[in-house]
Amino acid sequence: MRRRSWAAVAGAVVVCCSLSGAGGAQEQLPGRWSTARAEQWRRKHPWLVGCNFIPSTAINQLEMWQAETFDVKTIDRELGWAKDLGFTSIRVFLHDLLWQQDQDGFLRRIDQFLQIADRHRLGVLFVLLDSCWDPHPKLGPQRPPKPHVHNSGWVQSPGAAIFGDPKRHDELKDYVQGVLRRFRTDRRVHGWDLINEPNNTNVISYGKLEPPDKPKLALLLLRKVFAWAREVDPEQPLTAAPWEGDWSKPEKMSPINRFMFENSDVISFHEYGDFAALKRRVAELKRFQRPILCTEYMARPNRSTFDPHLGYLQEEDVGAYNWGLVAGKTQTQYPWDSWLKRYTAPPPLWFHEIFHPDGTPYRAEEVNYIKRLTAKARQGG
Repeated sequence: MRRRSWAAVAGAVVVCCSLSGAGGAQEQLPGRWSTARAEQWRRKHPWLVGCNFIPSTAINQLEMWQAETFDVKTIDRELGWAKDLGFTSIRVFLHDLLWQQDQDGFLRRIDQFLQIADRHRLGVLFVLLDSCWDPHPKLGPQRPPKPHVHNSGWVQSPGAAIFGDPKRHDELKDYVQGVLRRFRTDRRVHGWDLINEPNNTNVISYGKLEPPDKPKLALLLLRKVFAWAREVDPEQPLTAAPWEGDWSKPEKMSPINRFMFENSDVISFHEYGDFAALKRRVAELKRFQRPILCTEYMARPNRSTFDPHLGYLQEEDVGAYNWGLVAGKTQTQYPWDSWLKRYTAPPPLWFHEIFHPDGTPYRAEEVNYIKRLTAKARQGG
């Protein structure tokens, strides 16, 4: 009965009274976890700490997961380095085209990836869809990186052809529900991040190729994706992370940010600003009285750094996933402005990443700091 009722309201909006002290009217779909259930999940997963992971040999989600380029050896080696840091969780991106290409093979590779991660005592927060970078993804061999450019080959999921046409949004339902159904009870999965930065218009890179009404389209798709996921009812939490805007009061939030906060089982967010910005965000989000995950942070030139950010997140029991682990084909040691400014060599101050491709730390003092914090967490301190 529950699943059938959730399916019937796919894309619909339920306006409710305020929850958890947030105040004001809400745009909440049926099926959101209670705060008690979310707290139960938090107790089973004390202070999740890790990174956004893609192997250094892959330029994007497609190259990571397609059978011809699924690099088990590199994945195993690099997840070993994550384990050595004391990480307990990784955030990993999937792609809808992989489901269209080979459903069974894709699911087998996800399971194989989970086996490798589990051997290294790492759980996985999967990202199903992504609205960042190239809006025209294509299966098959991926183009080589543009020299010295940040995320020059990362691709959106879905591409603009589907994202920009609401009549085609339902084409994603089988993918979303198929992956969720396969892993809905899998203890190795920490959660489901449904859409990464859905309203990101990629101004500095692909902005001219984006739909002019992308934020409105993003909210339409987001409502459907949450409803489809609720129909499956996974045992892991659902979330989606606001990344910009004013979150201080419900009435100041954009409709899409408010929807993400009010429909997530656990609260997630991105913050690449300085220490004061991070502290402000965490203070704003505590009113939801739910577990909080910072699923993207750490951009050194922005003064978003492991020390003190990671220590603060630990103190506040906020899950922490920095962007990047090993410098590779994504080239995210280069800054965002590499799309606008010419670089001929890696900047002296890396933007993201922790290790060189051979496993040598970019900064030994950062690695030592991370290890001290994760050791303290293991000891319950």
